[in-house]
Amino acid sequence: MTPTTPASPMKLPRIGLGCMSLSHAYGVPPTPEDGLAFLRRALDEGVGMLDTATLYGGGRNEELVGRAIAGRRDEVVLASKCGMAMVDGVKRIDGRPETLQEQVDASLGRLGVEHIDLYYLHRWDKQVPIGESAGALAEMVTAGKIGAIGLSEVSVQRLREAQAVAPIAAVQNEYSLWSRNAELGMLEATRSSGVALVAFSPLARGFLSDGIDDPSELAPKDIRLNMPRFQADHWTSNARLLPAWRALAAEAGCTPGQLALAWVLSRGEHVVPIPGTTRLDHFRENQAAASLSIDPALLERAGELIDTPTVSGPRYAPGAAAEVDAETFEDAA
Repeated sequence: MTPTTPASPMKLPRIGLGCMSLSHAYGVPPTPEDGLAFLRRALDEGVGMLDTATLYGGGRNEELVGRAIAGRRDEVVLASKCGMAMVDGVKRIDGRPETLQEQVDASLGRLGVEHIDLYYLHRWDKQVPIGESAGALAEMVTAGKIGAIGLSEVSVQRLREAQAVAPIAAVQNEYSLWSRNAELGMLEATRSSGVALVAFSPLARGFLSDGIDDPSELAPKDIRLNMPRFQADHWTSNARLLPAWRALAAEAGCTPGQLALAWVLSRGEHVVPIPGTTRLDHFRENQAAASLSIDPALLERAGELIDTPTVSGPRYAPGAAAEVDAETFEDAA
């Protein structure tokens, strides 16, 4: 295949807002009314990017975001995702072009918009060549339904395969001090090709914001209960890092969460963290991280304290790990 013309770098804010937790995944979400009030206040305070997905809350998250941006569509970069959805109560990855075309129309309807700025393939369907999925997304661009194409939880190889079919504007992979998979090639691949690296879970799902005292006390359906790093043996080891982490943040003159975000931001101008929260005070704290000035030597120390060798446990259990394509340290070993 002949490579496509590289995408022009997409203009994104330095920090976005991940909306998943307003409807999905982390225990009991806020009521729709409270979630709507939160999003409207975030818009009032200048949030520049909202990130949602077909999957989140079985479509309810897109509906919530759509209600929040009604009459204010032009205030934000709007990002959503296709290729992974709840079907008859079961999560299903499906990257067939006809499925993606159905899902974008449904996303537009739930969001109440005619155009989504950035639309990701949420997961690569390993039964479908990624070029076929990328081709479907390119048709959406041509039709004016979306502005730019993104990929999520993919490897450099899959990025290159997709780029041979269509310009890719962003890759959304997990990236934080304790999940360094992006450093196995994706950080450089995105930088060198003018692609934004959108970092989800930049606060390590609450670990780096010092928001978890005891994972056993999380709500029954919280997805972290199934993640190895939050389970008993690994958690005991990981929790030992927190006193030094708190002390480092105090030395930096910021909160632990802000230090974690400042480190992610320091990885490159093309790196955009999208921390999620349901609380206005945490939203403000996260947004303020973009204006912090922290000594690079202290950020380097942060990177030494929380790193792959110091963190116990893989980021996903085997079943969830099988769904993603991003590079792993286990494969690199």
